[in-house]
Amino acid sequence: MAEKKPAAPETRPAEPVSAIPEDPEQSVYRFITVAAKRARQLQAGARPKVQMPGRKLTRMALEETRRGLVPYTDVPAPAPPPEEEEAPEQ
Repeated sequence: MAEKKPAAPETRPAEPVSAIPEDPEQSVYRFITVAAKRARQLQAGARPKVQMPGRKLTRMALEETRRGLVPYTDVPAPAPPPEEEEAPEQ
């Protein structure tokens, strides 16, 4: 019979940080939105702000956003319309 070796501990790469630095809410949705807009800018010909070995623009956009190099403005959500009160029935 073959000896069973003890299972080696899982060595997974560190999970990437998916939040914009100095974002008080640490919103993953905001991170993805900003990175997607930056990727579109890079595809349209904008110069990259980081040097990376690969040429994948999406990865460049993610890295730029992770480092806080992509400026963004947080637009507040519009206020919901006021609810109309119904007249009481008599």
